[in-house]
Amino acid sequence: MIRHIVMWKFRRDLDETPQQIAQEMKSRLEALNGKIDGLLRAEVGVNLKETASSFDAVLTADFTSFEAMEAYKIDPLHVVISDYCKSRRLERVDVDYSI
Repeated sequence: MIRHIVMWKFRRDLDETPQQIAQEMKSRLEALNGKIDGLLRAEVGVNLKETASSFDAVLTADFTSFEAMEAYKIDPLHVVISDYCKSRRLERVDVDYSI
């Protein structure tokens, strides 16, 4: 099994607040549960605090395999969410590991 963790810091110069964007990401990504083959679980946490060094949200997603994770990245349901995020993020970091 593969765990995929992504953290985002969202832009502060938009009509949406970072908290609103994080909540939207949470709704959209968690709605993918049960809709993409190989995605076992997606959960988004929204940060409760804002500091210069903190990120606004984190995704923890589990996949059956590395190949399933790679397929998820190009699945049209995910691509729409990814495009939304790319237009609003300031920073993104990720890590993938076997569990």
